Amino acid sequence: MDFVECSNVYVKKGINGYGVYARKDFKEGEIIEKGIMIRMKNTDGNENPHLFTWSDDRKVWASASGCIPFYNHSDEPNIKKIGDLVNDLMTIIAIKDIKKDEELCNTYYSKKWRKCFQDF
Repeated sequence: MDFVECSNVYVKKGINGYGVYARKDFKEGEIIEKGIMIRMKNTDGNENPHLFTWSDDRKVWASASGCIPFYNHSDEPNIKKIGDLVNDLMTIIAIKDIKKDEELCNTYYSKKWRKCFQDF
């Protein structure tokens, strides 16, 4: 089993800073990327937008492998992040058909309450 797979995406600088883009066309439901999450200690993710809320009680934070830290927010997302909190894995799924070179964006789960996302 591959725990990290990000060969079908790439990162480049766009209008919102660095973003993730499709290296190929994706169909709705297709896996785009898989990655490992690394739990962080002595860290406050409310201040750092490149960390992920990694517990239901919002007290655990994690960093991610691959291109996962660079997916930008959109109110009209084309991808969904699925976190496996037990196994510390993340899977990125297309929620609509996506064309090659299109930016891949999701809606930030914690946008409503994290300080670091208040300007988005």
